[in-house]
Amino acid sequence: MTDLDQTAPTTVDVTLRVNGVEHTRTVEPRRLLSDFLRHDLRLTGTHVGCEHGVCGACTVLVDGDPMRSCLMFAVSAQEHEITTVEGLGTQDAMGPVQQAFVECHGLQCGFCTPGFVTTITAFIAENPDPTLDEAREAVSGNLCRCTGYQNICKAVVRAAEITRERNLTHD
Repeated sequence: MTDLDQTAPTTVDVTLRVNGVEHTRTVEPRRLLSDFLRHDLRLTGTHVGCEHGVCGACTVLVDGDPMRSCLMFAVSAQEHEITTVEGLGTQDAMGPVQQAFVECHGLQCGFCTPGFVTTITAFIAENPDPTLDEAREAVSGNLCRCTGYQNICKAVVRAAEITRERNLTHD
Protein backbone atom coordinates (compact mmCIF):
# COMPACT_ATOMS: atom_id res chain seq x y z
CA MET A 1 0.00 0.00 0.00
CA THR A 2 1.41 3.39 -0.96
CA ASP A 3 0.96 6.70 0.84
CA LEU A 4 -1.54 7.68 -1.83
CA ASP A 5 -3.71 4.66 -0.98
CA GLN A 6 -4.05 5.66 2.66
CA THR A 7 -6.94 7.91 3.48
CA ALA A 8 -7.31 10.40 6.27
CA PRO A 9 -9.84 9.66 8.98
CA THR A 10 -13.35 10.59 7.93
CA THR A 11 -14.28 11.91 11.37
CA VAL A 12 -12.49 13.00 14.54
CA ASP A 13 -13.61 13.88 18.04
CA VAL A 14 -13.16 17.58 18.72
CA THR A 15 -13.41 19.12 22.19
CA LEU A 16 -13.65 22.89 22.35
CA ARG A 17 -14.11 25.26 25.26
CA VAL A 18 -16.59 27.86 24.00
CA ASN A 19 -17.89 30.68 26.20
CA GLY A 20 -16.59 28.82 29.24
CA VAL A 21 -18.31 25.50 28.42
CA GLU A 22 -16.59 22.40 27.06
CA HIS A 23 -18.22 20.74 24.03
CA THR A 24 -17.23 17.48 22.30
CA ARG A 25 -18.50 16.58 18.84
CA THR A 26 -17.50 14.14 16.14
CA VAL A 27 -16.81 16.02 12.92
CA GLU A 28 -14.84 15.83 9.68
CA PRO A 29 -11.23 16.98 10.21
CA ARG A 30 -11.76 19.82 7.71
CA ARG A 31 -14.76 21.24 9.63
CA LEU A 32 -14.33 24.99 9.90
CA LEU A 33 -14.61 26.60 13.30
CA SER A 34 -17.41 28.83 11.96
CA ASP A 35 -19.41 25.77 10.89
CA PHE A 36 -18.68 23.97 14.17
CA LEU A 37 -19.99 26.94 16.15
CA ARG A 38 -23.06 27.55 13.99
CA HIS A 39 -24.13 24.04 13.03
CA ASP A 40 -22.76 21.76 15.73
CA LEU A 41 -23.19 24.05 18.75
CA ARG A 42 -26.07 26.17 17.37
CA LEU A 43 -24.27 29.39 18.31
CA THR A 44 -25.60 31.31 15.35
CA GLY A 45 -24.33 34.71 16.45
CA THR A 46 -21.16 33.98 14.51
CA HIS A 47 -22.14 35.01 10.99
CA VAL A 48 -20.50 33.78 7.81
CA GLY A 49 -20.24 36.34 5.04
CA CYS A 50 -17.47 35.99 2.51
CA GLU A 51 -15.98 32.65 3.65
CA HIS A 52 -12.52 34.02 2.76
CA GLY A 53 -11.60 35.94 5.93
CA VAL A 54 -12.16 39.32 4.32
CA CYS A 55 -15.41 40.63 5.79
CA GLY A 56 -14.92 39.91 9.50
CA ALA A 57 -18.51 38.81 10.17
CA CYS A 58 -17.30 35.46 11.52
CA THR A 59 -14.77 36.95 13.96
CA VAL A 60 -14.57 35.23 17.34
CA LEU A 61 -12.03 35.54 20.13
CA VAL A 62 -9.42 32.80 20.45
CA ASP A 63 -7.63 33.21 23.77
CA GLY A 64 -8.83 36.82 23.70
CA ASP A 65 -7.50 37.60 20.23
CA PRO A 66 -9.78 38.22 17.23
CA MET A 67 -9.75 35.37 14.72
CA ARG A 68 -11.70 34.79 11.52
CA SER A 69 -13.49 31.52 12.31
CA CYS A 70 -13.99 30.80 8.59
CA LEU A 71 -10.21 30.45 8.25
CA MET A 72 -9.63 28.08 11.18
CA PHE A 73 -10.39 24.38 11.46
CA ALA A 74 -12.28 23.31 14.57
CA VAL A 75 -9.54 20.76 15.36
CA SER A 76 -7.04 23.65 15.47
CA ALA A 77 -9.10 25.40 18.13
CA GLN A 78 -8.70 22.60 20.66
CA GLU A 79 -6.86 23.66 23.84
CA HIS A 80 -7.87 27.28 23.23
CA GLU A 81 -10.59 29.40 24.84
CA ILE A 82 -13.14 30.45 22.21
CA THR A 83 -15.47 33.35 22.90
CA THR A 84 -18.36 34.11 20.56
CA VAL A 85 -20.66 37.11 20.66
CA GLU A 86 -23.02 35.01 22.80
CA GLY A 87 -20.29 34.90 25.46
CA LEU A 88 -19.95 38.68 25.64
CA GLY A 89 -23.39 39.53 27.02
CA THR A 90 -27.10 39.02 26.77
CA GLN A 91 -30.04 41.24 26.01
CA ASP A 92 -30.65 41.60 29.75
CA ALA A 93 -26.98 41.98 30.68
CA MET A 94 -25.21 43.54 27.73
CA GLY A 95 -21.46 43.75 27.54
CA PRO A 96 -19.93 47.22 27.18
CA VAL A 97 -19.56 46.98 23.40
CA GLN A 98 -23.13 45.78 22.94
CA GLN A 99 -24.42 48.59 25.17
CA ALA A 100 -22.36 51.16 23.24
CA PHE A 101 -23.72 49.89 19.91
CA VAL A 102 -27.25 50.44 21.20
CA GLU A 103 -26.49 53.87 22.68
CA CYS A 104 -24.61 55.10 19.61
CA HIS A 105 -26.85 53.50 16.99
CA GLY A 106 -23.85 51.51 15.73
CA LEU A 107 -25.81 48.88 13.87
CA GLN A 108 -28.32 48.73 11.11
CA CYS A 109 -29.13 45.33 9.60
CA GLY A 110 -26.96 43.64 12.27
CA PHE A 111 -25.30 41.02 10.06
CA CYS A 112 -21.78 42.36 10.63
CA THR A 113 -22.36 43.34 14.26
CA PRO A 114 -21.13 40.14 15.98
CA GLY A 115 -17.78 40.45 14.20
CA PHE A 116 -17.51 44.09 15.20
CA VAL A 117 -18.44 43.32 18.82
CA THR A 118 -15.75 40.65 19.18
CA THR A 119 -13.12 42.72 17.36
CA ILE A 120 -13.84 45.82 19.45
CA THR A 121 -13.86 43.82 22.69
CA ALA A 122 -10.31 42.62 21.98
CA PHE A 123 -9.24 46.11 20.88
CA ILE A 124 -10.50 47.77 24.07
CA ALA A 125 -8.69 45.17 26.17
CA GLU A 126 -5.46 46.32 24.48
CA ASN A 127 -6.34 50.03 24.26
CA PRO A 128 -8.70 51.08 27.08
CA ASP A 129 -8.81 54.76 26.05
CA PRO A 130 -8.86 54.95 22.24
CA THR A 131 -9.16 58.05 20.13
CA LEU A 132 -11.68 58.22 17.31
CA ASP A 133 -8.85 57.70 14.80
CA GLU A 134 -7.63 54.63 16.69
CA ALA A 135 -11.20 53.32 16.77
CA ARG A 136 -11.48 53.79 13.00
CA GLU A 137 -8.25 51.86 12.48
CA ALA A 138 -9.38 49.08 14.84
CA VAL A 139 -12.56 48.38 12.88
CA SER A 140 -11.02 48.84 9.43
CA GLY A 141 -10.81 45.08 8.88
CA ASN A 142 -14.54 44.54 9.37
CA LEU A 143 -16.90 45.32 6.53
CA CYS A 144 -20.35 46.85 6.88
CA ARG A 145 -22.48 47.57 3.84
CA CYS A 146 -25.17 49.55 5.69
CA THR A 147 -23.36 52.29 7.63
CA GLY A 148 -20.71 54.88 7.05
CA TYR A 149 -18.85 53.62 10.14
CA GLN A 150 -19.21 56.93 12.01
CA ASN A 151 -21.56 55.50 14.63
CA ILE A 152 -19.54 52.30 14.90
CA CYS A 153 -16.41 54.36 15.65
CA LYS A 154 -18.35 56.40 18.20
CA ALA A 155 -19.49 53.10 19.74
CA VAL A 156 -15.85 51.99 20.11
CA VAL A 157 -14.99 55.11 22.11
CA ARG A 158 -18.21 54.80 24.15
CA ALA A 159 -17.57 51.10 24.84
CA ALA A 160 -14.16 52.01 26.25
CA GLU A 161 -15.83 54.61 28.51
CA ILE A 162 -18.41 52.06 29.69
CA THR A 163 -15.66 49.53 30.37
CA ARG A 164 -13.69 52.04 32.44
CA GLU A 165 -16.85 53.05 34.34
CA ARG A 166 -17.66 49.42 35.11
CA ASN A 167 -14.10 48.76 36.23
CA LEU A 168 -14.28 51.72 38.65
CA THR A 169 -17.42 50.35 40.28
CA HIS A 170 -15.80 46.90 40.68
CA ASP A 171 -12.58 48.23 42.27
